[in-house]
Amino acid sequence: MADRWSLIFDADGTLVNSEPLLAKELETTFRQLDLPFEANQYMLEYRGVAFPFILEQLERENGRKVDNEETRQRLEAEMRSRLELRMERELESIEGIKEALDKLSDFPRCVASNGPLRKIRLSMRLSGLAPYFGDHLYSAYEVGSWKPDTGLFLYAAKQLETPPDHCIVIDDADVGLKSGLAAGMHVIHINRFSEREKTLEGAHEIHHMNELPGMVEKIIRAHT
Repeated sequence: MADRWSLIFDADGTLVNSEPLLAKELETTFRQLDLPFEANQYMLEYRGVAFPFILEQLERENGRKVDNEETRQRLEAEMRSRLELRMERELESIEGIKEALDKLSDFPRCVASNGPLRKIRLSMRLSGLAPYFGDHLYSAYEVGSWKPDTGLFLYAAKQLETPPDHCIVIDDADVGLKSGLAAGMHVIHINRFSEREKTLEGAHEIHHMNELPGMVEKIIRAHT
């Protein structure tokens, strides 16, 4: 399968515009834990980072730890329930993604996200993207490896029966870009905040999903 190329998509911020919705619910949850947090902090500092790791960082920064594990789990569960309700009302797909996926229909593809599998499935259903990916939805919570570690993307490549150097990762956040590059994959950064964010060295930058098919073809031509 040396000539097989596959596409690995992040979910939040890459396929669906769920990050602002999550940011608002994280603000509510962390304040309930008496940890100072503003929604824009997620967008500026923590995009793509899984909930447990954001919580750990806030605890370190504020010099305190939430000792009651039951409280932590309850508030996270409540946050996810509120987020699902908000997604039902407000979730939208990223502009141009359906057209891009239609043009890339010949490529095997999957979703690989730091979010829980339930959230990935809901995102795909609500956005109308579920038919594009079927059951090829992979969660860090299921694999036990979170970006920027390489485990999730390497697991996805194995499921797609594609060697890492023939996988193209499409992600919007630094943690995903770092993970893909470290895994030896080709990486496309959908940079929707180019006024404040820079694309990591080694990754390919696009600003709109209408550029994605052309960038995929460019990468493949350069390596065949």
